[in-house]
Amino acid sequence: MVEDLDEYSEAYAEDALYALDNRLILKWYPQRILEKLQTGTLLELGLGHGYTAEIFGASPKVERYRVLEGSLEVIEQFRRRRDVGQTELVHVYFEDYASDERFTNIVMGFVLEHVDDPDLILSRYVQHVLPGGSVFIAVPNAAALNRRLGVAAGLLERLDLLSDADRAQGHKRYFDLASLRALVERNGLRIKSVEGLFLKPLTTVQLTSLNLSEAVLTAMLEVGREFPELCTGILVEATLG
Repeated sequence: MVEDLDEYSEAYAEDALYALDNRLILKWYPQRILEKLQTGTLLELGLGHGYTAEIFGASPKVERYRVLEGSLEVIEQFRRRRDVGQTELVHVYFEDYASDERFTNIVMGFVLEHVDDPDLILSRYVQHVLPGGSVFIAVPNAAALNRRLGVAAGLLERLDLLSDADRAQGHKRYFDLASLRALVERNGLRIKSVEGLFLKPLTTVQLTSLNLSEAVLTAMLEVGREFPELCTGILVEATLG
């Protein structure tokens, strides 16, 4: 049975529950990728909130940019909010994309937690990266500091437990550093770098209530780079062989 991805489109609205996390992480990690991105072509899986498309689409390092997205409603949300420019938006399920073209860079930012079979997707798209090209993968971390504290306080039953909010966003799983490494390596990729995305000590609701300054929030992003095992998200840079 084909999943209707449009049913998750409300999670990508500007006023969604995790708007703070989205604003911070989804604008931060593409900038981190840009520092390591090779000049050339870029294939990205997932449009999501559109932050990455806005950033990658404006980069002089990206000579051609194609984005695959399974939800037509998410694509239309992006078109209503932003100038598409030269970005190639393709409405297709990741499992159904068919092309012989290979790209210098492939980005899978917060995608693999949504799919039925992460190994199937990763092994499929490894075939679309040029020899010597780069694959960037970002995923949510089950063992993040705020989740560890939640378990210790008896507020969360276990680290990998999906909440109703997770399911509303179409999440099917969490990763941790060990499981992400294993996934990447068994699909023929060599990890070049790993960094953390957002060292978050409290829940989103608690953080929002504190009205923290941008300097403090940015510090959580900057310091988190060195602690991927504790951050909300994990970013991996990998290459073939």
